[in-house]
Amino acid sequence: MATIEKKIGVLGAGNMGEAFVGALVRSKVSEPAMIAVGDVRKERLDFMHATYGVSPFTDNFKLFNDCAVVILAVKPQQTEEVLKQIAGHSGYEIGARKLFISIVAGIPIRKIEELLYAPLVEGLRKKLPIIRVMPNTPALVLAGMSGMSANANATQEDLETTRTILRALGKVMEFKEADLDAVTALSGSGPAYVFYFIESMIAGGLAAGLEPHAAETLTLQTLEGALKLLRERKERPEDLRRKVTSPGGTTEAALTVMESHQVKQNIVAAIVAAARRSKELSN
Repeated sequence: MATIEKKIGVLGAGNMGEAFVGALVRSKVSEPAMIAVGDVRKERLDFMHATYGVSPFTDNFKLFNDCAVVILAVKPQQTEEVLKQIAGHSGYEIGARKLFISIVAGIPIRKIEELLYAPLVEGLRKKLPIIRVMPNTPALVLAGMSGMSANANATQEDLETTRTILRALGKVMEFKEADLDAVTALSGSGPAYVFYFIESMIAGGLAAGLEPHAAETLTLQTLEGALKLLRERKERPEDLRRKVTSPGGTTEAALTVMESHQVKQNIVAAIVAAARRSKELSN
């Protein structure tokens, strides 16, 4: 995997902030000495320093000023305050080129531009490219799926730096920003849908008379095996489904109930509703 020699700062030491730091260190994309983490919670900074060897910062502006790549990983409701602290600082200026990556859900690029670009002349704005990223929680175990979208100031080098960071956490795809609401609905919220389905399968096993441990083991291994089969056979999911659905058999009995309750249509409607809500939040 490629390495990044620039200093990287992560604003926010929550779960996703830690996921980025941990992935960068474990993958050797960056050395701990080249990573800084900022947070208002001293106990989290102490933990991050002790666990990963990264530099702790309590001053958001100082971290921003010291780093060539800055990853914003705070909560949506904290975003405006953090960005105002940076852009409103008396020492705010852009000398060397600086890449700004936001993983904050629901905050569009235009909002970040409004806050960070306001004090800057056009020439300096071009030196502060902004890339918005929608990761998901499996990034915590290096199996994430991220969608990314850049503003007009991002160069190919900026894009490649961002790809390198995100590949340390899993996979990445590039989108127009208008598509990030759909990305949020499908992969960003997607793990919750999978967990919900797992809950339901386990509950079904219990209802059919299995013990809890057996129901859970059967469910998890079945899901892992089905995904492995889908990837290795490279067949469409609908074709694999048909192959295990014998006429008049047990699988057909189950799928008939699902079809009668419009399970597929409701899942599609749920994802569309999530995308619509993401768009509402962004506005």
